[in-house]
Amino acid sequence: MIKNILNLGDSALYCDFGDEVNIDINSKVINFFKILQKKKISGIINIVPSYNKLIIVFDLSITNYKELKEKIETIKIEGFEKKNEKIIKIPVCCDIEFALDSERLSAKLNISFDEILNLYFSKDYFCYMTGFIAGMPFLGDIDPKIRFKRLETPRVKVPKGSIGLTEQFCNIYTFESPGGWNIIGNTPINVFNKFNLEKPALVNAGDIVKFYKITKKEYLNWNE
Repeated sequence: MIKNILNLGDSALYCDFGDEVNIDINSKVINFFKILQKKKISGIINIVPSYNKLIIVFDLSITNYKELKEKIETIKIEGFEKKNEKIIKIPVCCDIEFALDSERLSAKLNISFDEILNLYFSKDYFCYMTGFIAGMPFLGDIDPKIRFKRLETPRVKVPKGSIGLTEQFCNIYTFESPGGWNIIGNTPINVFNKFNLEKPALVNAGDIVKFYKITKKEYLNWNE
């Protein structure tokens, strides 16, 4: 399952699960992430899953790379079964006011924006990881017909709640921030709550997201 365990600076290492980006490999990353959380190995202070790597940060005053690597190598992970994912439904308004890149995408992909939305809303999306800004989920995999590269020049400000597409992924901007993803809509719900210290992120690695379309009136009158 783990291809290699490598040093990362003086107080971290990473478990390499391969070069590919797909649900099978990412599920293994997430499963091992959960195993390590339960193990509570002395010295580990943070564990960060990504598409196909798992970064483990440790306290040098308690452990070191060699010692931690040896402990990780003894953990039996064969036969760990994938559990049912949490399913999260997220409303999206695709009114022209929120779909900042509707015309650009339609022209570049040579299909109507309605067809782009039909393809987008027809699928469920797997959360590979969160990052870039707090709680931002990286969700895959979008239909090949609507995959496109990011903007050549990123925006200085992307509105909070924006739904973006790039290549095989889509995401949700949890805060206003710079960004270069193609924006097709906006959600009225709060995907990250910094005041909820136990569970600040609505969507986490391994979850399944189902997007559904709402009108602008529903968006403006949304009350969580």
